[in-house]
Amino acid sequence: MVAQLNDIISLNKSLTVNYTLGELFRLLPHYFKTNMNKIVSLLIFFFYMNTTLSQTFHDISIKGIDGETINLSDFKGQNLLIVNVASFCGYTSQYTELQELHDSYSNLTVIGVPCNQFGFQEPGNAKEIQTFCQSKYSIEFVLTEKTKVKGNSKHPLYKWLTDKNLNGKDNYSISWNFNKFLVGKDGQLIAHYGSSVSPLDEKITSQLK
Repeated sequence: MVAQLNDIISLNKSLTVNYTLGELFRLLPHYFKTNMNKIVSLLIFFFYMNTTLSQTFHDISIKGIDGETINLSDFKGQNLLIVNVASFCGYTSQYTELQELHDSYSNLTVIGVPCNQFGFQEPGNAKEIQTFCQSKYSIEFVLTEKTKVKGNSKHPLYKWLTDKNLNGKDNYSISWNFNKFLVGKDGQLIAHYGSSVSPLDEKITSQLK
């Protein structure tokens, strides 16, 4: 981004030299020819920024653990609790509370996002994760494919959840498994809760009444 901004400043300076109008029109073809790479780069940059910053929560989609696309627009009118989960974590027992929360509130859908970025505690493939969740915790709520939730390659869902410019609320860092994001029926971020906050904590349930 810094490089593109420097290009804008450079291009702006080169255009503000005191030319007559006639000289400027004569120079334009040469200017565009010699700066075409920068101009194309800037156009791509502005298109990307406009697309990214205008993306709403309900514009995002993510693959389910079965490989099918989950469109978040399908959950308009529902609260969503989005949790990065792992099978071999000290907080894995929260699966029980997540399922209880999911069953207790008809206006809430829980979405579990398996992630192997914290202590390599989600090493299995999709079938292994699904079998573990169903056999040990009888999980019935939505599970996505294994997903990156931090770093440059994090999924667009987590770019939106963690970036104030996108979610309109605050910047957040995912520090460990079982971080929780509560998104309202209108697709607005309500709150973020750390790993140690129980899914049944009043901080969460009070938002669902």
